[in-house]
Amino acid sequence: MLGNVFREVLAFSLIVSISSVAAPVFAVERPFATTEERAACEGYDPLKQPFFGDTHIHTAYSFDANAQNTRNTPDDAYRFAKGERMGIQPYDDDGTPQRYIQLDRPLDFVALSDHAGLLGEIDICTTKGTWSYWHPVCIGHRNSRMASVLLLGGRALGYRQRWGFCGENGEYCLERASSVWQEIVRAAENAYDRTSACTFTSFVGYEWTASLDEGKNLHRNVVFRNKHVPRLPTSWIETPSAWDLWDHLDRDCLKAGNGCDVLTIPHNSNISGGLMFRSAKIEESAEPHPEVEAEEARRRARMEPIIEIMQHKGSSECDVVAGFTNDETCDFETLAYDSFGGGRPNFLTGPSRLPDANNFVRWALTEGLRQQGDLGVNGLKYGIIASTDTHIAAPGLTAEDAKHPGHGGFGKGGGAETPEDFADDIEFGPGGLAVVWAEENSRDAIFEAMLRRETYGTSGTRPVVRFFGGWDFPEDLCGRSDLVATGYAQGVPMGGDLPAMPADARAPAFVVNAVRDPGSQTVVGLPLQRVQIVKGWLEGEEHREVIYDIAGGDNGASVDLGTCEPRGAGADQLCGVWRDPDFDVSKSAWYYARVFENPSCRWSQFTCNAAGVDCSDPGSVPEGLAACCSESHKGEIQERAWTSPIWYTP
Repeated sequence: MLGNVFREVLAFSLIVSISSVAAPVFAVERPFATTEERAACEGYDPLKQPFFGDTHIHTAYSFDANAQNTRNTPDDAYRFAKGERMGIQPYDDDGTPQRYIQLDRPLDFVALSDHAGLLGEIDICTTKGTWSYWHPVCIGHRNSRMASVLLLGGRALGYRQRWGFCGENGEYCLERASSVWQEIVRAAENAYDRTSACTFTSFVGYEWTASLDEGKNLHRNVVFRNKHVPRLPTSWIETPSAWDLWDHLDRDCLKAGNGCDVLTIPHNSNISGGLMFRSAKIEESAEPHPEVEAEEARRRARMEPIIEIMQHKGSSECDVVAGFTNDETCDFETLAYDSFGGGRPNFLTGPSRLPDANNFVRWALTEGLRQQGDLGVNGLKYGIIASTDTHIAAPGLTAEDAKHPGHGGFGKGGGAETPEDFADDIEFGPGGLAVVWAEENSRDAIFEAMLRRETYGTSGTRPVVRFFGGWDFPEDLCGRSDLVATGYAQGVPMGGDLPAMPADARAPAFVVNAVRDPGSQTVVGLPLQRVQIVKGWLEGEEHREVIYDIAGGDNGASVDLGTCEPRGAGADQLCGVWRDPDFDVSKSAWYYARVFENPSCRWSQFTCNAAGVDCSDPGSVPEGLAACCSESHKGEIQERAWTSPIWYTP
């Protein structure tokens, strides 16, 4: 059952549909700027709809994906996102895939994010007939993933330099990169549904890939609003800091005068070595770091309205070992190191380090309150999304099952060579999804939703979540058919700021409504277990937080790890109206909602079971699956969703 909240939406859509006979839908005035020519969407809804997508996808144009034998192009990735079957490695000698994958449900929108650095080099090294095709670096790239990572990736990401075959100042490689970029733009244009059906939205984008020292991650995905984009994507080789990246985007896009608009999305703060939320002007990890000033905070708030809280390389919400000890659910898809190098320690990188609290989004949200108090502007005011970071051109491939092929990139990539091995590094997972609340499935509507932070992220499943904050929500709002209309009329949605506190108000009120993932023909949607609100604030100089259960609770549900059969009941829908019982009118605060499903099996447990692993019988445990029986292996997972916060400022 959809519940009362969605009956209202369905009823309104029916009214719009009927009335369109006399007044066409395209006559409806949009509440956002229209920057492109396209047919008006028939499915327009002023109360907004949830659209599921992925903003972090690498294809064969990315050097690391190419080095691991990914052959699928942007065109292939878009077709896959729309529901078509796609081949992946291993390949026969004639290039025919031996394995095929397919989404259980199409996505609504996608932004590809091939690495801007080395676009030209990969084109040169893989195109026969170019004079550099037989350069030793290109030969190494084509024949050895490790050689490619060391020779191409190491030079570009470690030293911000290009090889001599790129010509003086890299002109030859940049020229080839421009051609590849045009192919990326063309693929996005061809995939975009400009008809009134509005079935699919594609965004032009790329990844700016900055990594300091032993791989302290400062990566950003860059997403453009429409087809108006710069002549070239800007890489870390040309721009030594995020501040410089924004300078280039400001010059080549925002001030270009052609309708270009753009935002950037940080990701994997969990392996940033504590640098992601420091000054955007950082060019090296050695202290002292530049101090964040008001201008920078203001610019960051505009350029980076949302952040990726989860992907296949782990969750960046929080971590128990990093000090979030009052929240046991922080022990979720975390990594035991704080940089890329920490995941593969060697004589070049040194021993790995456990992450500190300042690697995580929850810490950043509270640090943003400090900026607001000190500078008058909050540069860390992040909305929430999640994505996959797939390096096999498979957007939205998030199902936890034995067929998970691994997303590659920093992980194994390309899947297991035998059924007696894991398809990916065991600490990595299938990743998450981005969800936006927008009036229609068009570039302008979705981009505006990201700018205003009316977004949420999931760990890969598809629950539908609403979150509103205000001062006078009625206690019976969950049972009313006008929940959504009331949320907008008397409050703000996820990503918003609470309005000024009325004189007669005691504390802010919040309403969360969640509907379970209905599943598909091949993926079973699990019931919901509980809904929480997480609150953060500053107590003097100390970061403080508290978690409140507002709907559902510990229902005793579990999963049989031997069969992966779920056990116990749950809810199809959970809703709660909650008022902050500890509200302090003098203290700024943020609030976000989390929705938990009942427990299920992780992809790695499915793999162990499919191979017949019995940990009581050592003879049944293949060497490649020894981790199945490790004490550190977590075979159970609890899928979840995180909404963007709502902020209170005195």
